[in-house]
Amino acid sequence: MATIADVAKRAGLSRATVSRVINNHPNVTEDKKRLVREAMESLKYVPNTTAQRLRNQRTDTIAIIVPVLTNPFFAYLLEAMDMVATTNHFQLLICQTRYSKQKELDFLELLRTKQVDGLILTSYENDWNQIEPYSAFGPMILCNEYERNSNVPIIRMDQFEASYIGTRHLIEQGHERIACTCGDKSNLAKDRQAGYRKALAENGLLIQEEWIFSNVFDIEDGKRVLRTIMNLKDTPTAVFTGSDQVAAGMIMTAKAMGKNVPSDIAIIGFDDQPIARVVEPALTTIKQPIEEIGKTAMEVMIDYINLKKDVTHQEILLPYDLVIRDSTMSKLKSISI
Repeated sequence: MATIADVAKRAGLSRATVSRVINNHPNVTEDKKRLVREAMESLKYVPNTTAQRLRNQRTDTIAIIVPVLTNPFFAYLLEAMDMVATTNHFQLLICQTRYSKQKELDFLELLRTKQVDGLILTSYENDWNQIEPYSAFGPMILCNEYERNSNVPIIRMDQFEASYIGTRHLIEQGHERIACTCGDKSNLAKDRQAGYRKALAENGLLIQEEWIFSNVFDIEDGKRVLRTIMNLKDTPTAVFTGSDQVAAGMIMTAKAMGKNVPSDIAIIGFDDQPIARVVEPALTTIKQPIEEIGKTAMEVMIDYINLKKDVTHQEILLPYDLVIRDSTMSKLKSISI
């Protein structure tokens, strides 16, 4: 196996000059760069990238904290991030917490111990005052999830306004008894529920607390909640959900119970994942700019790392669409907000 000394001998240059070429030192002539590249190619010499990174005090690795990898939303988000990272010669370290506070804290240690150059949180479980101190050890970004009192960049869409628009659409279709499903106690879930409540209150509609279901995340949760809804004494005629997966589970169960969507119960999702176009009837949903959120978050992160900028609070809000399909009305159309 060739060494840097072999490259120096083949190129007729000193080891120090070869090292400067490998490490992209600016004060090297183009002729010497050419000689080193030709020598490396003829000897099939591959630089020790690990040693280079240690010398540069960089890992060229960015950690991404996600709650679950089985949710397609996070899969698409990561795909967009990876495209930008790969183009810029960074690698991703995917950290799945499974909603564990301890696992989240363990992953945050990667930033403190300099095992990664930066860290992006797509959700978080611990109190923010436990998380934010880690931003002193390297760039940290909130992506999708957010904390208004943070001192770090946030890339997201307006969950409150989108949920308000989605609920208002159901009201415009003549629904007055509207149920709501949401996730946990995150700011994202709180804003979605707040948007739902605003739309009902604005139209003088009664908000029934028994029609609001928390900790609802996937298809099985959707099936379970739909059965509960259909067995209520005062049955809602529509449901605003926080997930296409949940909405798809509801549609499947409604059909199994002999109910018609949207005549018996209208259902709206959130995200506009491929499943929204596969279920029957096709799902009305809020289309999140998932790819743009992921790409923007990674671009901001790489900018901080490469330019060694001080991390400051900034908030980038990206647009959304209300995509209207058959689960709330029969005619297919899309409305951009």
